[in-house]
Amino acid sequence: MNYLAHAYLSFGDPLLLTGNLIADHVKGQLALKKFPERVADGIRLHRKIDAFSDQHPAAIRARPWFREPYHLYSGPILDALWDHFLANDPACFSSEQALKNFAAVSYAQLEQQSAWHPADFARYFPYMRDQDWFSNYRKLPGMRRSLEGLSRRAKHMPDTTRAYELFVGHYYELTQCYYELFDGLKGFVKKELGH
Repeated sequence: MNYLAHAYLSFGDPLLLTGNLIADHVKGQLALKKFPERVADGIRLHRKIDAFSDQHPAAIRARPWFREPYHLYSGPILDALWDHFLANDPACFSSEQALKNFAAVSYAQLEQQSAWHPADFARYFPYMRDQDWFSNYRKLPGMRRSLEGLSRRAKHMPDTTRAYELFVGHYYELTQCYYELFDGLKGFVKKELGH
């Protein structure tokens, strides 16, 4: 799962959201001691979400479509693509405006917790907010830009033109995989949070 999914699965809790979004920049268990407990909970939740998603049969089924050209990057590519399907999931966002509203609230909550942003996240968060990455996942051109951004942030990742072509070419199958994965993931996270 990528940024939008981690934000959505924070269920409106600003500290949990912060931990969930910064988690990729926090390494190991000892580093969690630097954060308030609820932010640390968000970091732990992020790791559990990633482990659940990576091992889910739907993700395992989808990964080979991207493995040949992208090898170890097939997982991060899929994570980005899941956000497109989430942004268009009517059970989560009833309209484009509902997604924009969610994005605006999430960015504001993240900004209020900026004291906890690791340097790498702090560097690109203004771009995330100002370019409205969450809303841009909804449309195909936004996904193309998202994949290009992933390529820029990953040191050795090949150009993502082929990833975008594979995304469009397997769109129907990826949609099915998303619904299988996200239905299970929502239930898993709610159970983890005691909802």
